[in-house]
Amino acid sequence: MTAADAVAKRRTLRERWQRLRQGEQNPAGHQNMLLLIQLRWLAVLGQVSTIAFVVLVFDLHLPLPHMLEVLSCLVAFNIASHLRWHERRIATNAELFLALLVDVAVLTFQLYLSGGITNPFAFLYLMQIILSAVLLKPWSSWAIVGVTMLCLAGLALFSEPLALPPDHNAGLLSLYVEGTLICFLLNAGLMVFFITRISSNLRAGDALLADLRQRAAEEDHIVRMGLLASGAAHELGTPLATVSVILGDWKRMPEISQRQDMLDDIAEMEAQLQRCKSIVSGVLLSAGQARGESSIKTTLNTFLDSVAEDWRRSRPVAVFDYQNLIGQDLPVAFDSAIKQMLGNVLDNAFEVSPHWLSLEVRREGGLLLMEVSDQGPGFPEWMINQIGKPYQSTKGKPGRGLGLFFVVNVARKLGGRVWASNLPGAGARVTLELPLSAISLEADAEPVAGSATPAFPSGA
Repeated sequence: MTAADAVAKRRTLRERWQRLRQGEQNPAGHQNMLLLIQLRWLAVLGQVSTIAFVVLVFDLHLPLPHMLEVLSCLVAFNIASHLRWHERRIATNAELFLALLVDVAVLTFQLYLSGGITNPFAFLYLMQIILSAVLLKPWSSWAIVGVTMLCLAGLALFSEPLALPPDHNAGLLSLYVEGTLICFLLNAGLMVFFITRISSNLRAGDALLADLRQRAAEEDHIVRMGLLASGAAHELGTPLATVSVILGDWKRMPEISQRQDMLDDIAEMEAQLQRCKSIVSGVLLSAGQARGESSIKTTLNTFLDSVAEDWRRSRPVAVFDYQNLIGQDLPVAFDSAIKQMLGNVLDNAFEVSPHWLSLEVRREGGLLLMEVSDQGPGFPEWMINQIGKPYQSTKGKPGRGLGLFFVVNVARKLGGRVWASNLPGAGARVTLELPLSAISLEADAEPVAGSATPAFPSGA
């Protein structure tokens, strides 16, 4: 990933986070809209059952044609809502507000046709108010309160009361009391059921918001570290070139050219200097400043075997147990970021276990698993759940903890993941999981991006 790509990705994440924070793209709104649709179907079923019960059992005379017309409008609106929100995945505050207004309007028309405020089911307005308080912004909730108050006032002024028998002193046998109890049970049961689910949706939306905010912060950190690494590489180029010239002059000096031991020392210094230059070139390449593409076409086994062999030659590890259990090979495209990612994990393990190290690679279905094991002290329990967090390190040195932070972000960029565990007895294991579709060149696989990420500083 070049610095420009990282900045663009960070800007995209930040904009999405801000939209989520403003409630414009929160998936909780979509889930809550679906809950309102379900609640509306229950309302349709409840109205049909109630109308049939009071007409057939209590022989109350109601304007059935008009009530069924209102009910048909509610059914049509709910079908249209279901079709719309089945395709669209975003529900704004205004759309939820409109949906609740429709529910209030339908309830008002039905109450107007069935006794107005004398109907015990007028208390169903409370459900609309409570739902608005949970789902909507404050101004929208207060608007619902105002609308329901106006509806109640209008029902008191213009509707005709129900022709109920005068049985208010009959206790539980009173038809009005029974209707009030039924309304209370409906309000309580539906509110507990739906508000519990709505709260769960809101918590899921808050968790997504927090995750996007964390990812935006991590992308910002990656950009800063990438710019720092590329700037440091540029600055180191001049002194390295100067040292190389000085070493060449020393080799031609008579007092040095006649001493084999000093020539051997200079040769070793030149070898280490060349390695420093290679590291600097790798940093610039990973930052996208050396050439436009850093991916290479190879095969899975060839790449992993070469990475393991290169790492073994450049580190004085006593025992390096490398096991390639992949079997069937396949063409892949790897860039320097993946090589650095694996090398960084190996370097971290080598620091705590220089006498023994293990790398096992295998394929499980469409996944590539790379496991690095050591015989060091292992991870503290608190750190196992903090893998990938910047500056979470057991080494106690400033600036450490960035290695695994970059490893986790590179793996996540490719659709993979990283986790750590402690081995029985002593030692630890870090597992890198990458989907083969992200790196495979086979016809049925997705194309792999050729961008790289900033080079990794050692230490975790």
